Amino acid sequence: MNDIKKELTKRYIKDIKSADVWSVFKIIADFVKGFDELGDLGPAVTIFGSARTNEKDFYYLQSQKLASMLAARGFNIMTGGGPGIMEAANRGAKEYNVQSIGLNIDLTKEQISNKYTTKELNFDYFFSRKVMLVKYSISYVIFPGGFGTLDELFEALTLAQTRKIIGIKIFVVGVEFYKPLLEFIETKLYANGMIELEDLQMIRLTDDLDTIVKEVEESLSNQIEVLKSVGLEETNYYKSLSEFKNNSEVLQERDL
Repeated sequence: MNDIKKELTKRYIKDIKSADVWSVFKIIADFVKGFDELGDLGPAVTIFGSARTNEKDFYYLQSQKLASMLAARGFNIMTGGGPGIMEAANRGAKEYNVQSIGLNIDLTKEQISNKYTTKELNFDYFFSRKVMLVKYSISYVIFPGGFGTLDELFEALTLAQTRKIIGIKIFVVGVEFYKPLLEFIETKLYANGMIELEDLQMIRLTDDLDTIVKEVEESLSNQIEVLKSVGLEETNYYKSLSEFKNNSEVLQERDL
């Protein structure tokens, strides 16, 4: 582990000491890669969570189950590409004819690519990777996790609060796990006027996977309306969402 840390430290020092222009090129490369590979993805749900859970963990199994339920309805699944909750989600998605995407990043430990992805991209920077995780999804599901997971949760909430993303559902799974955090947000942030009531209501805390699937499908309709309202009906993303929704409605009518 010490050797790994030394190597990453050397790389970090090299990055910050190198000419800024080369850092800009690397950043651009990250974004171009993401936009190029994910631009025509279609409806996707991003699932976040700890890299440290094993396959017998309750939330690992719930993540796998939820991903399977969503993938069975045609939704692509996107994760950070690592083990634990991320692996579980990719594993559940790979059972179906959808994209099981992993967006990986080089870390000192834990971030080993899982084997259940159908498409894998590697990023140099956290912020460019994070953009891709949220940009091409219609909903985010946050399972229990550590600092990285909490960072992703609050990043999503900040984007929604500032209206940088609109019509997105943010689900937090693990009522027992996250209840103290939600109580803190309510009794400290909201009670002291640091956030509004509508900000508090953005967080959908639930362990009901059926409810999540239902509301994800509703989120699809919301996203289509938002894109239409701002004149993006001719974009590939709008067309892919609309086509997906129309196909889903045809299948539902057929089942009836």
